[in-house]
Amino acid sequence: MHELFFAYLRKYTSAPLSDGDKVLITKALSPLKLRKRQHFLLAGEHCKYLAFITKGAMRQYRVDDKGIELTASLGVENWWACDRESFVLSTPSIYYIEACEDSELLVMNREENLELMKVKPFAEMVNALNYKNNAANQQRIASSISLTAEQRYNDFVHSYPELVRRFPQHIIASYLGITKDTLSRIKRNWLQR
Repeated sequence: MHELFFAYLRKYTSAPLSDGDKVLITKALSPLKLRKRQHFLLAGEHCKYLAFITKGAMRQYRVDDKGIELTASLGVENWWACDRESFVLSTPSIYYIEACEDSELLVMNREENLELMKVKPFAEMVNALNYKNNAANQQRIASSISLTAEQRYNDFVHSYPELVRRFPQHIIASYLGITKDTLSRIKRNWLQR
């Protein structure tokens, strides 16, 4: 499992990964397995762990006052799962994080994460991922306020074809901020063209 993480880490850094770095990272990242539908985080809890997904699929969602699930993020292998606000600020989370498939994770707590920030390759990776995450969030906001439901789905399919195959339609609809019926209509229109 750790070798998967080291390969991932090398994609985001030009700094060499020493044997000492590998030992520190291996000590900080503990394996965790979740069964399908098992929760990594429940709303109201403090998100104590940052998780790197080595196998499986997960989603982060909240439930509104009407009981409707609103999906904030999706993740598969080589993605991260965490409520960043709760993790960084030690506040109760408004989110649930759930395994949508049997999943295997490497997890670290906040103190371990801060310790790993002293490891140059890890710090470079975090910096690169923060830029990437900010750009993706800006794109998602722009998409949600300026594109039609069909355009958002089209953009999602082209940007994340793996997620389309891995997550049920109702979760993708929730992520896009549309209803299941709207997504079904969009897909029917695609087939008719």
